[in-house]
Amino acid sequence: MEYTSRVPRPPLDGLIDDLYHPEGTPPYARLTLPPTPAALLIVNLGAPFRIRAGTDIETAEYADGCVVTTPTRAYDFSYPARTRPVGVHVKPWGLAPFLPMPAAELRDRPVTLEQVWGRPAVAELRDRLATADGPAEMLTLLEQELTRRLRATAGLGLVRHTSTVITATCGAVAIGGLSTAAGVSSTHLVRRFKEIVGVTPTRCVEVRRRFLREHPGHVLDS
Repeated sequence: MEYTSRVPRPPLDGLIDDLYHPEGTPPYARLTLPPTPAALLIVNLGAPFRIRAGTDIETAEYADGCVVTTPTRAYDFSYPARTRPVGVHVKPWGLAPFLPMPAAELRDRPVTLEQVWGRPAVAELRDRLATADGPAEMLTLLEQELTRRLRATAGLGLVRHTSTVITATCGAVAIGGLSTAAGVSSTHLVRRFKEIVGVTPTRCVEVRRRFLREHPGHVLDS
């Protein structure tokens, strides 16, 4: 399988770790993704893939793509025999400027890209990506689409700064201290985190600690 990725230009680099495009036969048919302090957006151009999220018994099929906010439970991701998505690895707070709803509404509930951006817009984007002249142009087109959709989001700076502190301390930080340092109430900080990340600061710390404990040596930039 061929894999292409790159870091986007400002201002997207403050929201996104990288844009990527794998194409071909995946090295595994199914992947279990653990709870992790990150989010995901995928535009699918090939055969549908399937996701079983959280405690769901059945898997759901995603033909056009999917959006996954910061997961607190593991989920199973099943690839088709040949895969062709264009995706985005997103920082925990990075999806909010592209969502029409609070991230908390999508907690542990992957949704199709159509549910987020609407069928006509997604169909038009998929057509442009499918006819692009190679992986580099595909990533450029997706970056342009994300830049076009970028909107101001109340509380984004607060959540980004607080998340950076959580990262710097590897999660060893008191939430009360974070709100005091930011000059806001704990209630306000929790509300903003749920709107933008999908989980509370406390849950975000728990997810980060668990991920680092179960994946020693892994570096998390977000």
